[in-house]
Amino acid sequence: MTKDDRNRADARFGKPNQARTVQTDRDVAAKAVLDNMAKLKALRLAREANEPPRPAAVKKARSKSPKKSGEKAPALSDWLAGQQSGGRRT
Repeated sequence: MTKDDRNRADARFGKPNQARTVQTDRDVAAKAVLDNMAKLKALRLAREANEPPRPAAVKKARSKSPKKSGEKAPALSDWLAGQQSGGRRT
């Protein structure tokens, strides 16, 4: 194989060094992103450590309906009639 043939083959199929360069560039970019994420996480944790603790959220207790335990629900036909007279039509 002559030098000219080799140059043509390299130009046509790409040199193996280019593949290593692309992979290396990708690795460098990925490392930069990971380093930036680690730096931002450290800053966030430091900021949260310096803040005073937040008060716990107080949940409101649900008010229970004053329904007697012995009281039965209305019959389905009565309930449907009430819904229809109330303007619901389904």
